[in-house]
Amino acid sequence: MIKEWDLASTNLHRLSQRKYEVAVLPIGATEAHNRHLPEGQDFLLATYVARTACQMAWSKCESVICLPVIPYGADCNLMAFPLTIHVSQATLDTLVRDIITSLRHHGIRKIVIINGHGGNDFKPLIRQIQSDLDVFVFQCNWWLVGMDRYREIFTLPDEHAGEMEASVTMALFPELVEPNVAGDGRTPAWRFEALRRGWAQSSRDFSKLNDHCATADSSHATAEKGRAYLALCCERIATFLHELATTPIDEHFPYEPR
Repeated sequence: MIKEWDLASTNLHRLSQRKYEVAVLPIGATEAHNRHLPEGQDFLLATYVARTACQMAWSKCESVICLPVIPYGADCNLMAFPLTIHVSQATLDTLVRDIITSLRHHGIRKIVIINGHGGNDFKPLIRQIQSDLDVFVFQCNWWLVGMDRYREIFTLPDEHAGEMEASVTMALFPELVEPNVAGDGRTPAWRFEALRRGWAQSSRDFSKLNDHCATADSSHATAEKGRAYLALCCERIATFLHELATTPIDEHFPYEPR
């Protein structure tokens, strides 16, 4: 079945008859998530969220398009773990800029990045490219979309390869999860009070935290919890895409008129 909201599956005949308002670009990473979760988790989940949200928005406006995923991310601090694939943020920025420039050439001025990896940060690029081109770019870290209702669904605090990440993976790709080999996610505390309190930050070298590349306990994860959180996030993102697609760009966009 041809999906006109999916760039990879639609065709020239159909594209030529459409006016797309919003392009959605999922970006992930290829890295370890504890011992029991798939290496491709970040890009698999970003792809699912982007595609589901686009399909939901399409049913209301038929003017959003989902691009193929970028499966690699900034992972220099996880390189101690086998077959982590690291792409520098500068390389990612160059690729994303070229994609956005192509989209602008084709008349699409509203772009949403669905980011699936905490190590990626496109905010500086967005600031610059919106100064260079007449486009509007938004970064959505999908896993944060439902954080205001996190405690209604999950038991333990979330972090890398924790309860939430394990739950959504169990919901979507149960055949890729091996719970019996999971590590406990325990990590040492920061040595310095400034870092413990959070008013100073640094990058974490995951190889110094433990031997299984996790920073949270996933033992309470269930597929049911994952389905609930995914439904919440996808619905909210779909609403945002629909609003973007149906709101004309004027002198105040994306702000309310004064």
